[in-house]
Amino acid sequence: MQVRTVRWLAAPVVAGMVAAAGLSLVNPVTEAGAGKPRPPAVKNVIFINGDGMAAAHREAARLYYAGLDGQLTMDRLPVSGQLTTSPDDPESAITDSAAGASAWATGVATYNGAISVDPDGNPLPVLGAEAKRAGKATGLVTTAQVTDASPAAFFSNSLDRAAQDDIARQYLEASKPDVILGGGEDWWLPAGTPGAYPDQPAEDPTEGSRGTKGNLIAQARAAGYRYVSTPAQLASAGRGKLLGLFANQEMFQQRAEGEGDVYDPVVSLSTMTKKALENLSTDRDGFFLLVEEEAVDEFAHRNNARRTLQAMGELDRAVAVARAYAANHRDTLVVVTGDHETGGLAVEDVDADDESVAEDGPFPVKGTGFEFFIDWTTDGHTGQDVPVTAFGPYAERFTGKHPNTYVHEVLQPLLTS
Repeated sequence: MQVRTVRWLAAPVVAGMVAAAGLSLVNPVTEAGAGKPRPPAVKNVIFINGDGMAAAHREAARLYYAGLDGQLTMDRLPVSGQLTTSPDDPESAITDSAAGASAWATGVATYNGAISVDPDGNPLPVLGAEAKRAGKATGLVTTAQVTDASPAAFFSNSLDRAAQDDIARQYLEASKPDVILGGGEDWWLPAGTPGAYPDQPAEDPTEGSRGTKGNLIAQARAAGYRYVSTPAQLASAGRGKLLGLFANQEMFQQRAEGEGDVYDPVVSLSTMTKKALENLSTDRDGFFLLVEEEAVDEFAHRNNARRTLQAMGELDRAVAVARAYAANHRDTLVVVTGDHETGGLAVEDVDADDESVAEDGPFPVKGTGFEFFIDWTTDGHTGQDVPVTAFGPYAERFTGKHPNTYVHEVLQPLLTS
């Protein structure tokens, strides 16, 4: 695979040298091999993050939803590889979402909590803004706050991921994504100015408007965005710039299992993904779309296997939407991965002698009489590698094991050429 990649990178140089000599290339060596055509140009990129998702999360979901001989949609993508997740942090070898997503968006490893700045705090070019400057439509879809770490890394720069109101301001004034769908209305409105979702709701009285950058929803409307906050409004929204905020904070309530945990987004991740694709696909220059399921991470932090599995199912439905789109648009690259592993999740057999205190289950293996348990070793992140699967032109570049910064190495030329 490495040999083929080197050939692909070298081909333009070789072609230039040959042309300068007045010669012609009759049978050039391409990335696909001698005599084989190059993959078609990549017009669109759909990058999907299962926040906190590693191999064991995918295996647990596969057993639960597809059975012993089945596959998730994300695992049916034909190309697979691995990514390491180490940050460049003086205090930890284990990444958080901010450093992990920043590595994807910039190609530079950085410290935990950083949003697309280098270890010295200098802002870096980000993929979302670069794609926009290249003429592509851009968008983000998440069940987290739209200004949370992962989407923020692709469309903003900040020394601290907590500055979500300033990240929202940067969306409107700098990177200007065309579609913004998810949670986090609280960060778009000044403290004491509730929006469609009331302050101090019964399900979580700590939530409430808290921005310090003015009424950013009004600013978005003035900039040409249509603002929606309900499923009906989203469904009826036409083409064009779209801001949809469907919760005060995340689009779910994460608590330990049995303590009032709720995963019931107002709008599903797959529905938001469909709408984003409808809007972005009208751009003749193509698009870049980030899709994220945040609940995998949040419920794994709570060692809540039941809700983690539910979130994995919703993520796979969104992957199916992206895969179906790419099947009909052969110039579309789909990439599915996770920013890090959360929970130290292990899939275990049913064992009456197992004395683990962090065990969840049993859960059925679909279509069989078998059951499995999910065991947790931590309520934090771990340093496990994460799988990456891909479909579409240049997907094969994700074969093998790479650092997470490699995502940027692959996507940046495709989004800016």
